Amino acid sequence: MTFALVLLLVLAAAFALAWWLERARRIRTEGRHMQELDEQRVHREAELREQTQRTVALFDRMIEGLIVVDAGGRIRLANRAAGELFAFTPPATGRTILEATRHHEVSAMVSRLEREPEILGHELRLETVGAPKFLQVNALALRDSAGGRDGAILVLHDLTRLRQLEAVRQEFVANVSHELRTPLSLIKSAAETLLDGGKEDPAALTRFLQIIDKHANRLTLLIDDLLMLSTLDSGNVRLNLQPVSLRAAVQEVTDDLKARAGTRGVTLENAVPTGLIAQADPDRLRQVLSNLLDNAIKYGRVGGHATVGAHLLESGRVEVAIRDDGPGIPADACARIFERFYRADKARSREQGGTGLGLAIVKHVVQAHGGEVRVESTPGAGAAFIFTLTMAKA
Repeated sequence: MTFALVLLLVLAAAFALAWWLERARRIRTEGRHMQELDEQRVHREAELREQTQRTVALFDRMIEGLIVVDAGGRIRLANRAAGELFAFTPPATGRTILEATRHHEVSAMVSRLEREPEILGHELRLETVGAPKFLQVNALALRDSAGGRDGAILVLHDLTRLRQLEAVRQEFVANVSHELRTPLSLIKSAAETLLDGGKEDPAALTRFLQIIDKHANRLTLLIDDLLMLSTLDSGNVRLNLQPVSLRAAVQEVTDDLKARAGTRGVTLENAVPTGLIAQADPDRLRQVLSNLLDNAIKYGRVGGHATVGAHLLESGRVEVAIRDDGPGIPADACARIFERFYRADKARSREQGGTGLGLAIVKHVVQAHGGEVRVESTPGAGAAFIFTLTMAKA
């Protein structure tokens, strides 16, 4: 073999080795690159999942309901508040908006967004078991980078509580107007009669002046009660908390109401054991006891019996109960009895007098003391008004 041939073979072998080594290096480099790409892909996927979970968790903490749908009207995302409003269980992904909400008006809004860029302030009424729900819906059409339709987003705000408060306000204004109008019309009528010559008759003068005085006092009581409720509502009421003997407080109130009870033949009994000392404002406590005992006298049985009792609860609080043996209160009225101006028997209540605010004041005063108040009644078997107070520390 010639030297040239040997040299050629050596060069060829060297070239082949260099090619093989370079190929192996490239394979290793490409392998590391692919591994890095796989690791980056896994990392991005993990970050995307984490970001999605954070986004879903954030949406689930929203008070407002949120629904995102795709171009075909199927849900991409619905948060917990939306599920509660429409009574479906998230996730609702893949379901149509109509399947999830069962409300044609919501589905129609999504269809409208094919033609309109947004819908603002649209109000919905949802018929539910019990009371209806009221929602305000703001909706926005979503577009892709090319400007094509890419679904929609709906934000739902629950207006139910606001509507309820508005109804309460309207009812309150109507009730106050009525309660003011009645005594004012009687006072005006009596004054006009006197001005038209009735004052010349001493008997008529006395009678009409008594009417004016009676209904002026009624107006004063109503205004005082309204001011009291306003103070309690504002949270600015200041309680002079101190140890109060419950038996002594009840006895003071029963003594004050004994004459009133006598006109209806009602016997008042103080059955509060000695030794029960509550942490309370003495004046406010007397107001609560007076309102409840006065109701027991007015609405209890003529010639009946009203009892005030109390006992210590396992929780360490004291429970006070005022019971009568009257006709009782219907179950539907028990649920509303502490509302302002609510009267279970309107005709009898107006005959008996009062402002219609006494039980509302009782509720607010007891709650200001940190206690609770309730009514228990069986029609035909009397009623019991029960409230709790904190025991004074020894």
